[in-house]
Amino acid sequence: MGLAAWFVLNVFVDEVKPGVRQAMEDALVDTANVLAELATDDIKNGTIQTGNFAQSLAHYQARSRQSNQNNANIWGINKQTADYRVYITDAKGMVIYDSANLALGQDYSRWNDVYLTLRGKYGARSSLVVPNDENSDTIMYVAAPIKVGHQIIGSLTVAKPNRALLPFIERAQQKIIRWGALLLVLSLIIGTLFTWRFTRKINQLRDYAMRVSQGQKATPPTSSNDELTELALAMQTMRVELDGKQHVQDSIQHLTHELKSPMTAIQGALELISPNMPADAQAHFLAQIKVQSTRVQNIIQNMLGLAALEHQQQLTHLTHINLADLIRTQMAHLAEKSTARNVQFQLTEEHAVSLRAEAFLLGQAIYNVLDNALDFSPENSHIQIHISQQQHQAHIRIQDQGTGIPDYALTKIFDKFYSLPRPQNAPNGGQKSTGLGLNFVQEVIKLHLGEIHIENNSASQGVTVSILLPLNI
Repeated sequence: MGLAAWFVLNVFVDEVKPGVRQAMEDALVDTANVLAELATDDIKNGTIQTGNFAQSLAHYQARSRQSNQNNANIWGINKQTADYRVYITDAKGMVIYDSANLALGQDYSRWNDVYLTLRGKYGARSSLVVPNDENSDTIMYVAAPIKVGHQIIGSLTVAKPNRALLPFIERAQQKIIRWGALLLVLSLIIGTLFTWRFTRKINQLRDYAMRVSQGQKATPPTSSNDELTELALAMQTMRVELDGKQHVQDSIQHLTHELKSPMTAIQGALELISPNMPADAQAHFLAQIKVQSTRVQNIIQNMLGLAALEHQQQLTHLTHINLADLIRTQMAHLAEKSTARNVQFQLTEEHAVSLRAEAFLLGQAIYNVLDNALDFSPENSHIQIHISQQQHQAHIRIQDQGTGIPDYALTKIFDKFYSLPRPQNAPNGGQKSTGLGLNFVQEVIKLHLGEIHIENNSASQGVTVSILLPLNI
């Protein structure tokens, strides 16, 4: 748009000068023909130097020198002097009258205006004021024939310097440049806004693609532009299809791997158990079958829940919740288990923290973290839960007094199916969980646009889990 405006502006500016001169030439043609008719009688009578025609022009020139009597305001430009020069030649091209007394008696038959007019053609020329000086101003000459019947007895030329048009040309050019500059600025502003708006949507699509490639939760951007909206929906459809295929493949591999162990234990127990073995041995194998069957059921249920969570790209049931109340509810669910092991939950908060979240999912995530801490905590210990607010984020810190996490496992604890054996003093000592709990927690925190970090305590035993959540999603 800017280039188009600049091109049009240049064309207009370049056309102003020739356009104004063409208009002046048209006016000079009419003027020359009118004056030729007025001068005809004086030429026939031989009184062109002293007749009415010469006297009228002399009176006009004298009056034009008196600025107070000849002050014309032409569209804001004052005209105070006469700019015309009139000269007349006879049939041979000899000057017989000159209003400026510059060429009286000279042979002008070679000039185009006289030469062409005396031959019945349109005669006009434009000549330099100072010959051979290309920087000199020019004068336009337009001639008309003086006739008696059909015979040409002379020519009358009206001359007007082009500098007389300069104020009009400059004003027109300035106005065109001024409005053209405004058009340029407006076009640049509009073009910049349009480009910013368009590229902003493109950048949003790029960021969406980057988040998807990094495995982050992301929703496709919306746009009032139909093409960009269709592109975003196409990317979303592609992502769902690819995620679905990959997820099925990964889930089958993980599920097959994890079910091997409990199914092998169940199969082994079924092969060994018999009606003739002692009752206590039967009870042992039956208990083993029950434990492994429960483990299979938990794996399947957790896999189904985690699969649904991984495909959920945004939260759908956001409500304002009190964070301390939500944590107390999860503590109550674990009260029986914590009492049995004499492990106490100690909740402290700097002040009440409220945030927008999906209460059920966030509650389940906190429950999993507390349950994990409880499994790894020794008896007669306590788990500290601290709530604070940092700028626009809620900070939950959960600290236990357990054995900590081995260094080799710190980078794997959020992986699916990765689990550490419970301490021997725990009710389920030596056993592993499904390895899906912390992965579930991580997915929930991602959906809430938050962060979770787990690290060993430096000053004492145990682990600290830090959860950061935005107050408003």
